[in-house]
Amino acid sequence: MKKETLEIIKNERLTHDAYAMTFEGCSYVKPGSFVELNLDGFSLARPFGAGDYADGRLTIFYRVVGEGTEAMTKLKAGDKISALTGLGNGFRTERAKRPLLIGGGLGVAPLYYLAKDFASRGIRPAVIAGFRSARDVILGKEFSAIADFTVATDDGTEGFCGNAVSCLKNNSVDYDYYYACGPTVMLKYLTEFDAEGEVSLEARMGCGFGACMGCSIMTRSGPKRVCKEGPVFDAAEVIL
Repeated sequence: MKKETLEIIKNERLTHDAYAMTFEGCSYVKPGSFVELNLDGFSLARPFGAGDYADGRLTIFYRVVGEGTEAMTKLKAGDKISALTGLGNGFRTERAKRPLLIGGGLGVAPLYYLAKDFASRGIRPAVIAGFRSARDVILGKEFSAIADFTVATDDGTEGFCGNAVSCLKNNSVDYDYYYACGPTVMLKYLTEFDAEGEVSLEARMGCGFGACMGCSIMTRSGPKRVCKEGPVFDAAEVIL
């Protein structure tokens, strides 16, 4: 964990409500780990998974869901934000030889950084990305360049008609281990279908480094903190 001041170099709108913000001056963050941003005018920091990272440049993806994220859309290149970086435990990539990355909504964002990590080692993962509609799809071209990419949409406007887990169940996917990030209900059905993988959980956080206990969840081995022991957990361990 490091306290750093990050400078925005880009803040762009991707869809009707999704944005990507890129910073420079960030220390290395592992795929699956996260940062907490302290926005001026707001008392609590906000956690964001690392969506991409290279040479000190970090990209996060966010959706406008409240006053804080609405305020983020007004930030511009040159603005600076205080942040805690390198938080949490990331994905354990050594566990997979034929990885499947499966995500829902903005949960696909941390999986893009993970896919790039696999690709850098000569591994082309399978990726299933679920969205509500075609207008919500992000990172399609980027994923397709480095992975065997499949889109699923709830309304069938692009790709498979249905959610990401249904897409997995109804298609032959060659994998030996998966990495997942997305809505809790998606992760619940995925872990019930297959427990051989890892899931990245979301939670409301106070401190972001394990002191306040505000993000504690119950697992099969007792209570654990999403920010400290997670956000990545063994699929067989979590109780969803």
